[in-house]
Amino acid sequence: MGEPLMGPYEIAQRLNVSRQRFQQLVRYPSFPKPYAVLRGGKVWRTEDVEQWIREHRKPGPTDGDEQG
Repeated sequence: MGEPLMGPYEIAQRLNVSRQRFQQLVRYPSFPKPYAVLRGGKVWRTEDVEQWIREHRKPGPTDGDEQG
């Protein structure tokens, strides 16, 4: 099992998107809210991000937009 928290870099890597695209995705109302805002930046629970991916990302190695 992976780490319980992810930062922007880890999420962008997991989604196979650029940092700029990640910044667009976190603006979606459906994207999970950060678990905490630390001095170094925001962090999300891995479980929340993985749930969002299952529900909103198209399968495959694309930079697809949110479904529905």
